Amino acid sequence: MPWSNNQGGGGWQGGGGRGPWGQGPTGGGPQQPPNLEEILRQGQERVRRMMPGSTGGGVGILVVILVVLAIWMASGFYRVQTDEQGVVLRFGEWIKTTQPGLNYHLPYPIESVLTPKVTRVNRIEVGFRSGEDFGRSVATRDVPEEGLMLTGDENIVDVNFTVFWVIKDAGMFLFNIDRPEVTVKAVAESAMREVVGRTPIQAALTEGRQTIEDQTQELIQATLDEYGAGIEIRQTKMQRVDPPAAVIDAFRDVQAAEADRVRLQNEAEAYANDIIPRARGDSARILQEAEGYKQQKIAEAEGEAARFLSIYAEFSQAPDVTSRRLYLETMEEILNGMDKVILDSSGGGSGVVPYLPLNELRRNQGATQGSRQ
Repeated sequence: MPWSNNQGGGGWQGGGGRGPWGQGPTGGGPQQPPNLEEILRQGQERVRRMMPGSTGGGVGILVVILVVLAIWMASGFYRVQTDEQGVVLRFGEWIKTTQPGLNYHLPYPIESVLTPKVTRVNRIEVGFRSGEDFGRSVATRDVPEEGLMLTGDENIVDVNFTVFWVIKDAGMFLFNIDRPEVTVKAVAESAMREVVGRTPIQAALTEGRQTIEDQTQELIQATLDEYGAGIEIRQTKMQRVDPPAAVIDAFRDVQAAEADRVRLQNEAEAYANDIIPRARGDSARILQEAEGYKQQKIAEAEGEAARFLSIYAEFSQAPDVTSRRLYLETMEEILNGMDKVILDSSGGGSGVVPYLPLNELRRNQGATQGSRQ
């Protein structure tokens, strides 16, 4: 029988031990089977004491449950820092985006929150790679497959530029695009190729760089907004715009020749701008002098004609007097600048030789006086 003692060793525990159900000793006679009704009664009594309304241990367990529940509910509070945004997920699905401050979501595992940094400025390099080696700057490495682009006049340039961006909407950033940095880089390279593709090479190398940067930034932002990427482009900065390395020497020769052509053309234009106004000024001056001479001669002719008419009118009234006056005025005009010697013949034979070079004598006297002085 299983409930009887074994020979030589006792029952379940041997000697004076207790039975398997903890009731009575195992030695000294046959074992009785356990009372199942008593076991069930004791279990029901324990459960009844644990139920609400009972006294003793049931109240303590209820308090523990309430405390655990309060702690679980309080675990839904979270803080979003000033440089972050909170992305609330409900069973893994994005439901809302919260701003900096103290916020609340349903406790885990119902809801959870992600808080990415949204004020950190990220940097994407296109056409080149730069980095640091143990805190030291290392040489920049070109990436020709990204930087070589075709211009609007079918020339090739090597463009290196950098894009600076930040997260504008954390929820859209996390759930609308996959691998954001790769996406921004691809969109930036495509936008730059489009803008450079409609720009002449001379403008891309000189004064058109700022325009290219502005147009590229606008195009990148519009494309990312269309994707719903939740990204804001802060700046697009062109680091270098040069012809390809294989032809840069020849290109520089062409540029030097172009610079010489522009210089000579400017010099010619400067000379033309100098000589043409002066020629126009001389022409205007000559025309004005001719017009003045013309007006002078006309006025003189009109004055002479008026004078002749006035003399003729006087001559018609007194011919002798007018003729005498005209003769005297004419002789006065003729003899006014001449040296004159007047001989008075009223005294008769004055002893003056009919031919005497008095003018020569006067010239000799003047020369003698000049030499003495």
